[in-house]
Amino acid sequence: MNDEVPEDDDFDSSRARGQFDHVTPEDFIRGSGSSGGNPPGWLGPDEIDAMRRRMPITYVQIVPVRTDEFGRITQVGSLLCIADDGSVERALISGRVLFHETLREAIARNIAKDLGDIALPVLPVNLQPFTVAEFFPTPGLSEYYDPRQHAISLCYVVPIAGDCHPRDETLDVEWVDPHSDQLDVFLGQMSGGHDRIVRAALQWASI
Repeated sequence: MNDEVPEDDDFDSSRARGQFDHVTPEDFIRGSGSSGGNPPGWLGPDEIDAMRRRMPITYVQIVPVRTDEFGRITQVGSLLCIADDGSVERALISGRVLFHETLREAIARNIAKDLGDIALPVLPVNLQPFTVAEFFPTPGLSEYYDPRQHAISLCYVVPIAGDCHPRDETLDVEWVDPHSDQLDVFLGQMSGGHDRIVRAALQWASI
């Protein structure tokens, strides 16, 4: 098998296998390669902009939730971020899938990027997304809009068991009871169709 991971006692375990020889899943999850830089498949600003003008980009979109001891959703999370116009808006956890990165690694990496390393996400056993959101850079073409690109997002509900410490462009993480009137206020502060993804997630969870 081309993707077999060689054991130390395999006869050809020392044979070079390319640019991923020294890359581990943790390199992708933490967003840094063994050399301390970005993992293979990471694109710089100019490269990703060029790709966005030519082809759809695959993303994972994560609805973070808190659950009780019976696995029922008690809170839905959202990220407070600065929009391009300088205003504060709410968003979901999202990020593209890197080359040679599994979906689970992409989910874990993007959660750690926004919520910190001790968020302790409970990754899904089944990688079937609850919905697929197709974002277009043209307003009105779809209910999902992203001015930067055509993006295909696989959407997942992921319980968060640990503590959240916002990182990068995330100002704060706020939670809301999905049964409270405050949910509509939260969803009204989301743009680009993220509110529809949350509603779809709650419907999928029978809420």
